[in-house]
Amino acid sequence: MLLVFFVAPITSQAQRSKKKKIKTEQAVFKEDLYKGLEYREIGPFRGGRSSAVTGVPGEPNLFYFGATGGGIWKTLDGGRVWENISDGFFGGSIGAITVAKSDKNVIYVGGGETTVRGNVSSGYGMWKSEDAGKTWKASGLEKSRHISRIAVHPSNHNILYAAVLGNIYKPTSNRGVYKSTDGGKTWTKKLFANSQSGAVDLIMDPNNPRILYASTWRLQRTPYSLSSGGDGSALWKSTDSGDTWTEISKHKGFPTDTLGIIGVTVSPINSQRVWAMVENKEKGGLYRSEDGGKTWKVVNSERKLRQRAWYYTKVYADTEDENGVYVLNVQYHKSTDGGKSFTTHNAPHGDHHDLWISPENSKRMVIGDDGGAQVSYDGGITWSTYHNQPTGQFYRVTTDNHFPFRIYVAQQDNSTVRINHRSGGGSISENDIEATAGGESAHIAIDPTNNDIVYGGSYDGFLTRINHKTGTTRAINVWPDNPMGHGAEGMKYRFQWNFPIIFSKHNPKKLYTFSNHVHVSENEGQSWTLLSEDLTRNDPTKLVSSGGPITQDNTAVEYYCTIFAANESPLKEGLLWVGSDDGLVHITQDGGKTWEDVTPKGMPEWSMINSIEPSTFDEGTCYIAATRYKLGDFTPYLYKTTNYGKTWKTITNGIDSEHFTRVVREDPKRKGLLYAGTETGMYISFNDGSSWQKFQLNLPIVPVTDLTIKEDNLIVATQGRSVWMIDDLTLLHQLNNGLNNQSNILFKPKDSYRTKGFGGRSSKKAGTNLEN
Repeated sequence: MLLVFFVAPITSQAQRSKKKKIKTEQAVFKEDLYKGLEYREIGPFRGGRSSAVTGVPGEPNLFYFGATGGGIWKTLDGGRVWENISDGFFGGSIGAITVAKSDKNVIYVGGGETTVRGNVSSGYGMWKSEDAGKTWKASGLEKSRHISRIAVHPSNHNILYAAVLGNIYKPTSNRGVYKSTDGGKTWTKKLFANSQSGAVDLIMDPNNPRILYASTWRLQRTPYSLSSGGDGSALWKSTDSGDTWTEISKHKGFPTDTLGIIGVTVSPINSQRVWAMVENKEKGGLYRSEDGGKTWKVVNSERKLRQRAWYYTKVYADTEDENGVYVLNVQYHKSTDGGKSFTTHNAPHGDHHDLWISPENSKRMVIGDDGGAQVSYDGGITWSTYHNQPTGQFYRVTTDNHFPFRIYVAQQDNSTVRINHRSGGGSISENDIEATAGGESAHIAIDPTNNDIVYGGSYDGFLTRINHKTGTTRAINVWPDNPMGHGAEGMKYRFQWNFPIIFSKHNPKKLYTFSNHVHVSENEGQSWTLLSEDLTRNDPTKLVSSGGPITQDNTAVEYYCTIFAANESPLKEGLLWVGSDDGLVHITQDGGKTWEDVTPKGMPEWSMINSIEPSTFDEGTCYIAATRYKLGDFTPYLYKTTNYGKTWKTITNGIDSEHFTRVVREDPKRKGLLYAGTETGMYISFNDGSSWQKFQLNLPIVPVTDLTIKEDNLIVATQGRSVWMIDDLTLLHQLNNGLNNQSNILFKPKDSYRTKGFGGRSSKKAGTNLEN
């Protein structure tokens, strides 16, 4: 097929400097030249984490949920089909969603998830729709970062409250409970605990809108720790519409020592009955008050209700039974005796984070968990599927040499998968997806000589080899220990949750993996050779058990001073670049015999090196992407060297100041053509990083976690919208300044292959197949 594009002329200034731009590769091309390109949604249609769900009273089939990274979704048929309704307006991570009782067309959404795990994402403030999600407008709290709850007055949708958790990485004043009386146009802070404690839960008494309960939570996440609890963690009550607040966690019966996260709910049947789910070292559990919070009594302290408290700790009152109460955790738990005892249940996916119960029928519910949202009409006996939501969160992406090639990714809170990038049917369905090596956080490496042998990582250095042809799996850990639950100080080799695994580009027998050292195997992982000393800062103050002051949490996410990114030059065997999560870059040019510290001198300390890209065109050229968002710094950091790391140049001109960068890739066919994935989408550079422009096209606003290029295709891994790809980069390869004055342009089409199947038709239940 021949592609014809009509192009608007570029500015006269650009025309006057055309010769200079060609000479120095400074050409920049307007999107009009390539706007015919599109990202194709691959899938899988297998839900990712959700911490915000709601239904609508009186509308039995209508539900909404917010995805962590993936925007807002709506179903009109009880969860059979979900459709995104925020695309074109906003996206990213969602922490709260509420429909006004006085007008079901009015929806308020708060950005930034409250499930603050290692891959947590911030949001973009408050958003409002007045037409049931058809259109949206920004509604303030732009610097809130994380909004965890929204409460709307039952008879006046212009009066609302927002629980703002704020910046979870550093102290800030932009947190607490905020109130608006004009539908979100302006906001007033009504409750503030301290600069490190934000509001995490908020509920309005269903029988009296002047009465509100809120909990504040002292929380901080760093690259090497998660702290939950301390001064500022408290439970509060207001009886005057939020104007003043009283700390009721100081009342009789409540734990008197250090508090952590607290969930709160009120019975709609009896407003005097209040439950609080409390994180506390010795006296944690479910507390109940029979007098509106004046006095408290612990009713259940079972560990199943309060394990890994920072990730859960939510409680919900049954809307028709005064003694009915739900507590969410890995499983969800239901009590019919006021919380004294609980039965344990599972929705289709574990790790439950939010629940909405219909006020007119308590058996109608929607639950949000690490698999998305699911609907029940029978009180949880049966649930709708989550295999119809393309909201998966992925870490790294790679491909194999099969025809047609397959895409390999690891889905957070699920399995690794390999996916056909095109299928023999009309869409890319579950039949085109299979599990492969490794776990949810894996880097994946495919044997260059055998597409059926795959290596994948997981927590704490766990490394597996799968032979898809024989169906065999074996562990090939560098060190035979899984220290889950132990701090980083106890590890012989520090393997991060997301540790790299790569094959040599020149010797297909060489398999590399990376802890705080470099390891290599030439016998499929049966034995490993140490290739380096410790290539990190090895700071002992950051190598301690994570968590506290109440609950410890060690899953390797917070293991620090590790090698986080690595790559080998495609031009020279043994020329390896490695980058650590604590801000060091090293190079070896002799296969690991000697190493040199080539850390960019201008790069801020403790930056996480997230990706490394050695050039296809020049041996001494390399690009790196670094982040510091877990230190509260959302600045993009991209660097380029042309002399083996002796000097580096910052290349972020044109990227938004808060679109922090996770990955940069070089196009192997056109020198100077670069792609960058940021927290808010895609950018492109035609001049080797001298300037960048957005490359979003039809891609949703979503964090981009990794990129790879295969056979002139760009594959994009996202954190909240699964996998997308552009099927033909050759149009970009053909752009030149000589096209600027042409009104009609004829591009040479890419070679195509006719196979079984058909495509080009988008679906709400499966990935879009390539047109045949």
